Amino acid sequence: MDGRELVRSVKALGSVQGLRAARSAWRQRRADARALPPRGAERARVPGPMGEVEPLPGGGIIRFARSELRISVSAGGTVFWGWDGAGPLPSYALAGEPPEPDPRAVLEPDTEGGWRVVSERVTVAVSRHGAVEVRTPGGVVLRRDLPPRWWEPVRGGTARWVQRSEVAADARFFGLGGRAAGPRLRDGAYRLWNTDPSASFSPGDDPLYITMPVQLVVADAGTHLAFHDNTWDGRVLLAEGEEGAGSGHDRAGTSEVRMEGGPLRCWVVVGTPARVLHGWTALTGAPALPPSWALGPQHARWGFGSEREVRRVVDGYRDRGLPLSVLHLDIDHYDGHRVFTVDRERFPDLPGLAEELRERGVRLVSIVDPAVKAEPGSTVYEGGRAAGAFVRDDRGEEVRGVVWPGECAYPDFTDPQTRKWWGGLYEERLKQGFSGVWHDMNEPVSFAPFGDPTLPRSARHCLEGRGGDHREAHNVYGLTMARAGYEGLRQLRPEERPFLFSRSGWAGMQRYGGTWSGDVATGWPGLRASLALVLGLGLCGVPYSGPDVGGFDGSPSPELFLRWYQLGAWLPLFRTHAAIDAGRREPWEFGAEVLEHARTALAERERLRPYFVTLSRLARLTGAPYVRPVWWGTPQDRALRDCEDAFLLGDSLLVAPVLSGGTDRRAVRLPRGRWYDTATERAYDGPGQVLLDAPLSRIPVLARAGAVIPVRDERDELMLEAWAPAPGRTGGGLVVRDTGDGWEPAEIERYQSRLVGGRVVVERVRDEGVEEAGLPVRVRGL
Repeated sequence: MDGRELVRSVKALGSVQGLRAARSAWRQRRADARALPPRGAERARVPGPMGEVEPLPGGGIIRFARSELRISVSAGGTVFWGWDGAGPLPSYALAGEPPEPDPRAVLEPDTEGGWRVVSERVTVAVSRHGAVEVRTPGGVVLRRDLPPRWWEPVRGGTARWVQRSEVAADARFFGLGGRAAGPRLRDGAYRLWNTDPSASFSPGDDPLYITMPVQLVVADAGTHLAFHDNTWDGRVLLAEGEEGAGSGHDRAGTSEVRMEGGPLRCWVVVGTPARVLHGWTALTGAPALPPSWALGPQHARWGFGSEREVRRVVDGYRDRGLPLSVLHLDIDHYDGHRVFTVDRERFPDLPGLAEELRERGVRLVSIVDPAVKAEPGSTVYEGGRAAGAFVRDDRGEEVRGVVWPGECAYPDFTDPQTRKWWGGLYEERLKQGFSGVWHDMNEPVSFAPFGDPTLPRSARHCLEGRGGDHREAHNVYGLTMARAGYEGLRQLRPEERPFLFSRSGWAGMQRYGGTWSGDVATGWPGLRASLALVLGLGLCGVPYSGPDVGGFDGSPSPELFLRWYQLGAWLPLFRTHAAIDAGRREPWEFGAEVLEHARTALAERERLRPYFVTLSRLARLTGAPYVRPVWWGTPQDRALRDCEDAFLLGDSLLVAPVLSGGTDRRAVRLPRGRWYDTATERAYDGPGQVLLDAPLSRIPVLARAGAVIPVRDERDELMLEAWAPAPGRTGGGLVVRDTGDGWEPAEIERYQSRLVGGRVVVERVRDEGVEEAGLPVRVRGL
């Protein structure tokens, strides 16, 4: 650390905190230098020529001169392979046991001395030098992994490796967690290391809070998902291909995964986008189902400061006739920023406030940070020490970092006993009247003027009893914290579904809740990044997410705030939030015109609440995200694959937000079929592009012809909204009614729509036949 770094730290965090952060970062650097010596000379290794083959059910083991490859194909068509004896377990991503291998799929000789496994949905071929191809049943290559390469330290230690893959020249890459530059991932390097950018971010910033080695690849030949199950630090280098490049030959798209350690193992799921996400969530777990109140409008701010201010904001919504479901309290409600405490001067009766707001239809949600102030005598810190819960270094001493409360210790959530202890602490939050929690700063963060703002890489972790260090545990810290919180809430209040969302996480985090954008920068680029994050995370199996509406920092213009608000109203998590010095985010703070247009957006969100409830249930059952790319149903449409400024909400609606200033009309690319502008009810036929009005009062939203959508009527009761099918076509929709916030099973109701004598008929479809809808129906689009 030099003088400039020290000055920068002091300016950023204040004199005391800045000096603490500088000392902490210096200690971390010294600890890593002591416990993680340089790698030194390395020896490169490749698999070498093929040797013996051992067939097993669903695949087998293929031995090479310097490695071995295990392959297994499940009955559902999910493919696994692992090098150097790596198996599917242990894994933080998988929800349980891996899928059973397909006994009908056998390892058999292939051409040119290779071997292959042929199943009903996929074929996997292995060359005699270790290249792995994934093919469609018709023999078209979806993905070709070249023989991997390892670099092993001569003096011993974990090997780093690289896996280069080729995909079709027309393929597009998506996924890799939350990427602000997405959803389509263009040529470049993407780091796999969950990172707090230490400031608000825009599309050019990478990595962010959630990184996952999960690629969704969409091409004419088909869609597939590839997941390299490895939690270590790494990078993915992507390069899209080009058709007819060089003497008329195609140049394949390439993906190069480079990991600093850990196993080389991969899962591949093939099929339509819907089938791929269904297979992915079957592997990694069904998404947690949010309570219905969490699908309503939510409001947060760092800096409410007092019960009086909370009441003022809630009264502001109610006095203006604006719906509000949830209000979030940030770290300023804690006593000295210490987790699981309350500032009694500012919030003298927090349980009473929570009860008062709940009677008015508003739930309270609490922020929870993982860092525990290292304060002798405090209940939480002493309890953690007694439980042996905190992360330690190679000498057995507590690892300390600096966060908002000051010098802190960090629970080791990879230890089952620590998760149990931490989950029990949420009883205090429930007694304070909170209905849910949001996890923050859990990458984890330790303020630092230089280097990574996290724990030392040499810090020791339990890793479910296997033991290891922070290089392996870092990326799953947020995931395991979410598990601790979710399991604790479920045990403490078993009759209710927990509500939890987390800033950081990893593959499989959907089992415990959702996420949000983090500190997105206020500005038009931040608005565009908000949509990219929601779309990209949905394709990685995390369907419930949303941005800080209005941006986290700075003061948005009235137009920017309104356009952000209009986008947020169509996303799963609809929440305003801002930093303590960024101004207010209440709609009435931006003038009368913005207030009225925001009122319209809120009313439409509440009218469509039954549709969001249905989408949440379907996401849990099928893995399909609420918010989907416009190519979801027609991935072979290349123009749609490149469309990043619109999205499908379920199967029925297409939303085209306004993402740039001064816009009152915008082009919208339509998938095939007939679509109705929901404002004018004018019909448009796709595929193609249309130009639609986008006045300040609304953004373009289109309904699919034939769609049957559950909505609320004027009396707040359930009804069906049916959009006229195109002539000669039929339509339909699914409805899942709200059964409360517990674990009651829900029935999926199926409806169909058809034209009969110039009028639209909507009927319910049951196993035993068709009957009247049984619900009021409003027909639109005729």
